[in-house]
Amino acid sequence: MIELEIGQEVEMEFGGKAKVLSVIGSGGQGTVYLVRFNGQKWALKWYDIDKMKKPKAFRKNLEDNINDGPPSSQFLWPKYLTKETEDGTFGYIMELKPEGFDSFVDILNTYKLEVDSLTGHALKKNVRFASLSAMVTAVINIVNAFRQLHRVGKSYQDLNDGGFFINVNTGAVLVCDCDNIAPDGSNFGIGGKPGYMAPEVVRGIAQPNVQTDKYSLAVVLFKLLFRGDPMEGEKVVRDVCLTESAELRHYGQNAVFVYDPADTSNRPVRGIHDNVIRFWRIYPDYVKDVFIRSFTIGIADPTKRVIENEWQKLFLRLRLEIIQCGCGRTNFSSMFVQESETKFRCPKCGMEFATMGFSHRTTRLPLYLGCKFYACDISPDSEDFMTVAGELVENKLKPGVLGIKNCSEFKWKAKMPDGVFYDIFPGKGFPVWQGLEIDFGQITAKI
Repeated sequence: MIELEIGQEVEMEFGGKAKVLSVIGSGGQGTVYLVRFNGQKWALKWYDIDKMKKPKAFRKNLEDNINDGPPSSQFLWPKYLTKETEDGTFGYIMELKPEGFDSFVDILNTYKLEVDSLTGHALKKNVRFASLSAMVTAVINIVNAFRQLHRVGKSYQDLNDGGFFINVNTGAVLVCDCDNIAPDGSNFGIGGKPGYMAPEVVRGIAQPNVQTDKYSLAVVLFKLLFRGDPMEGEKVVRDVCLTESAELRHYGQNAVFVYDPADTSNRPVRGIHDNVIRFWRIYPDYVKDVFIRSFTIGIADPTKRVIENEWQKLFLRLRLEIIQCGCGRTNFSSMFVQESETKFRCPKCGMEFATMGFSHRTTRLPLYLGCKFYACDISPDSEDFMTVAGELVENKLKPGVLGIKNCSEFKWKAKMPDGVFYDIFPGKGFPVWQGLEIDFGQITAKI
């Protein structure tokens, strides 16, 4: 591999040169550099073609992806190819990760190391989601990104913990390392990362495709929600050293989900898998049931793996069921006491929460100060999971009086206690009361 020097200029395929400024990092396929091109800073991935099985075909696929463009704005997509050097080495440039995004690896570790500019010492900085809602929003965005990718007939092929940047405050997600993405059915030598690969890929009887992506996606979602490996339990930890043959056995030939209801041989081990044990108790049964299906039926039959649309509906429901109590307890409504079909009570302090039901959903939104609903909650055709449409706020002039603020760009109609529907324009609010009805247009809501 030809390593690039700081200050070196790399010729681009269609003219111009990218100047190497520094090294960002390195991996199995090559090195990523910070470069300047056309007055802007970019990331340049420079390949070690000796590690590639089909460098010419790989480069042609990169060129095709650049011409096709990204499936959505969530992808840090290849932008421009470099010219090939005399020995055939090449690279491509892509946009840099924006500020405010952390790697999935750091999120799983709950910290990252940053170098103090004054002392030169590495400092540990916490990396945690700002809220439960932000974490579930991140899950929704990960699922949506792969839904968009598979819609255009392409597969990621190497889905693992190095493939995402996440904003822990908002749940926004960027998919990176997009150079292995290829049309479904095509493969250029990549297999995947141990622990994330589908069992049939581990066994060597299938190449990465959309169906193996679905398995890897389920692993990513499980790790983010339950903070553990879905296949690492008692059976796996008995092997002190996970050799290649042990990985083949535990993740390929005889993969057993840690909560497989029909096989208890690989249950999580207390003291080792405490996160998984703890979080498995917290999540609602409908979430656990889908993971059980993913890692039991979905192992044996790839065609029965959970599709992105089902994951999406599942996590939209989960986000809607979050309750943040004034006493500090934040959890899903399933962990609160259900007083009636429309009311929950905090088991810690006794505070009661009314709920609002949407006409197109069976799930009701618990109402607490700061709770939000989104554009996708008030429009049946919307796939916007990030834009806040409404929020429960406190009246600035009357402390303790709560109301719903219209954060959308559209006019709503709300039924007041006098029985009349009034126009609620963007930026305006109205009081919450038992019997309140809201007309969003195609969808209605009622307390």
